Amino acid sequence: MSGDGNKKQFWRRGAAKVPGSIQHVYGAQHPPFDPLLHANLIRAGNKPQLTPVKPKKATSFQEFESITSDAWDVGDEDDELLAMAAQNLNIEVVMETANKVIENHSKLQGKQAVPLQEDELVEKEQEVPAPDEEHPESGPHGDGRLVKSFSEAPIGSPREELRKLSWSGIPRQVRPITWKLLSGYLPANAERRESTLQRKRQEYFGFIEQYYDSRNDEHHQDTYRQIHIDIPRMSPESLVLQPGVTEIFERILFIWAIRHPASGYVQGINDLVTPFFVVYVFEYIEEEVENFDVSSLREEALRNIEADSFWCMSKLLDGIQDNYTFAQPGIQRKVKALEELVSRIDETVHRHMQQFEVEYLQFAFRWMNNLLMRELPLRCTIRLWDTYQAEPEGFSHFHLYVCAAFLVHWRKEVLEEKDFQGLMILLQNLPTMHWGNEEVSVLLAEAYRLKFAFADAPNHYKR
Repeated sequence: MSGDGNKKQFWRRGAAKVPGSIQHVYGAQHPPFDPLLHANLIRAGNKPQLTPVKPKKATSFQEFESITSDAWDVGDEDDELLAMAAQNLNIEVVMETANKVIENHSKLQGKQAVPLQEDELVEKEQEVPAPDEEHPESGPHGDGRLVKSFSEAPIGSPREELRKLSWSGIPRQVRPITWKLLSGYLPANAERRESTLQRKRQEYFGFIEQYYDSRNDEHHQDTYRQIHIDIPRMSPESLVLQPGVTEIFERILFIWAIRHPASGYVQGINDLVTPFFVVYVFEYIEEEVENFDVSSLREEALRNIEADSFWCMSKLLDGIQDNYTFAQPGIQRKVKALEELVSRIDETVHRHMQQFEVEYLQFAFRWMNNLLMRELPLRCTIRLWDTYQAEPEGFSHFHLYVCAAFLVHWRKEVLEEKDFQGLMILLQNLPTMHWGNEEVSVLLAEAYRLKFAFADAPNHYKR
């Protein structure tokens, strides 16, 4: 056994911080020790005695207590700082500062609680400045009261405000910046957007330098060959068959496949590039993109469009990647859910297809794999994606209800077909070429009604 000196050395070890001593934790839930609130613990000129006085005739327990009690004391330095703070702080100054903070916070909360009126929202959409006539390629990036009102909202304001404005369609002038915000590609803080864009664009072209030359390697050439075959099959042909556009799509799809080995490239992913590419071309032109020679844009603009399309497509696929992994389980589940949903909302249509042995997988697989892009004109797809971007889990969850509403929309035509071949030809070639925003809006409204009825009650799918 050691002597008393060794015992004392064991507990203190000559350090101010010892196991069990009070340590001030700074953070949201643990504010700094406030001497004003704990004034009863500290009295100026009445500093607590840190070293207990050992009685002349101490019992064994008292002796043990005198040796170990300093292990739980606040360090000497902390006592001195707290005492100084208690003496120097003026209670009137502190209370005045606290009242100002509370008053400012109340004003901020009051601003957040005032909802925008419908007239104000319309005004924000209409007051979008046109692109510079001399430099149309400058585009309305970051402009528009619709988006500005979101970016300048008070701290803590819900991001849902922009989603609500976007659900019923986004004006063309502000669609590019709005899609980037809704997809999560751009931060809501306007001051950080430019630096984020530069960093992400540089990162993408870093991938190009690192990986794209490997497209002809033995273990990558099959992927690149399939991409090269699929792109000419895309629509609109007048756009994707332009040599510069074809090369951009090949790079985007190949880099995405290399960076996502769990799925790699799967047919159908190629279609998902087109809406982003077209919308981001709108930043730099005023005419319709189908009739525009993309190669006439400046090199810098083309690079920006390519990088932005890649990142936003990647964000989309992050939410539906199980659609494209081995055996495509995500699509299998969604097609089964579609069958159960249609059996509940329109039993006549469901039984009609059962009668002629039409399996949902035979026509709905493409609806899920391509997100209805082969069934709708591009202008309708872009309008549909406005809502998908605004709707929580729009591409992964809300799309199911859109497909159900889409099938039931053609109820009359489906029931008129009396054989398997006629039904399959109809369902794979639905007459939507003349559709516009009005038809898409009706489709989305019906889909929302179905979601409201069934989304939180999955047992309603089953009888």
